[in-house]
Amino acid sequence: MKALFRKVIVYLRMIKFSHTIFALPFALSSIVLVQTVKPLDWTTVLWIIVAMAGARSAAMGFNRLADAMLDAKNPRTATREIPKGIISSMEATLFTILASALFVVASAMLSNLCFWLSFLVLLFLFTYSYTKRVTWFAHIFLGFAIGLAPMGVWVAVTGVLTAEITVLSIALMSYIAGFDILYACQDFEFDKKMGLFSVPAKFGIKKAMRISEALHIISVISLVVIYWLFPLSPVYLVFVGIIAIFFFVEHKLVNPDNLSKINIAFFHVNSIISILVFVAILLGSLFKGVL
Repeated sequence: MKALFRKVIVYLRMIKFSHTIFALPFALSSIVLVQTVKPLDWTTVLWIIVAMAGARSAAMGFNRLADAMLDAKNPRTATREIPKGIISSMEATLFTILASALFVVASAMLSNLCFWLSFLVLLFLFTYSYTKRVTWFAHIFLGFAIGLAPMGVWVAVTGVLTAEITVLSIALMSYIAGFDILYACQDFEFDKKMGLFSVPAKFGIKKAMRISEALHIISVISLVVIYWLFPLSPVYLVFVGIIAIFFFVEHKLVNPDNLSKINIAFFHVNSIISILVFVAILLGSLFKGVL
C-alpha cells in the first residue's frame, strides 16, 4: 500500500497536480455563473470536475512525453520524472491514455455533445506541446487551450455557447498566457540555444515582461466586463480591485535583472489570484440584490 501511495505521489508530481489550482477556480466560477441560466445538480458538478481533472492530467502527461528529450538537456528540468528515469515513457504513455479516457467518459456522462467535443479539446491540449517548436505564440495557445474550461462548463450545462461566458475564458486565457511568459524567462538562454520559440527568446526578457503585463491588464479588464454581463453584487468589483493589486505585485516581484522570485510569483501569487476570482464570483452571486 505504501509503495502504491508513493507511486501515486510521483505521478501527481509529474503532472504538477498542484498547478490545477490555476484553472480549477475558473471552472468553478463558471459553475456559479451558469446557475443563473440553469440550476445544477451535484452529479453534473462532479462530472465537470472529473472531466477537468482528466483533461489536465492527460495534457500534462502528453507534454512530459513530448518534452522528455528537451527536459533532459535543460538543467532546470533534467530532474523531472521521465528524464531522471523515475517514470518510464511506457508508464507515462499509459497514464496519459487512462487520463484521456477518463476525460472522454466524464464528458459522455455530461452529454453527447460534450462527448464528441472532448476529442477536439484533447487535440488542442496535445497540440500545445509542439507549438513552441514552431511559433512564439505557444503561450497564447496554452492560454487558449486552458481557457476552454469555462466555455466547456457552459456547454456541458446549457448545450450552447454564449458570448457572456467567453469573456471569462478570455480572462483565463490572458491570465495563463501572461504568467507562462514570465515563467519562460527562466529558459531564455536554453530556448535560444535549442532554437525553441518563446516570447522571451523572440523579443528578449524585458519586452516579454511588458507583453505579460499587457495580457494581465486584458485579464483584469475582462473580469470587470463580467460584472456588466452577469447579475453580480458590487462586492465582486471590490475583489477584482484586489486581484489587480496582486497582478501588480506579481510584476514587481520579477524584473529583467533578477529572476530569482519567479517561482514565488508563478505559484504563490497566481494561486491567490485564481482563488480570488472564484471568491469574487461566488460572493458577487450570493450578495446580488443585497449589497
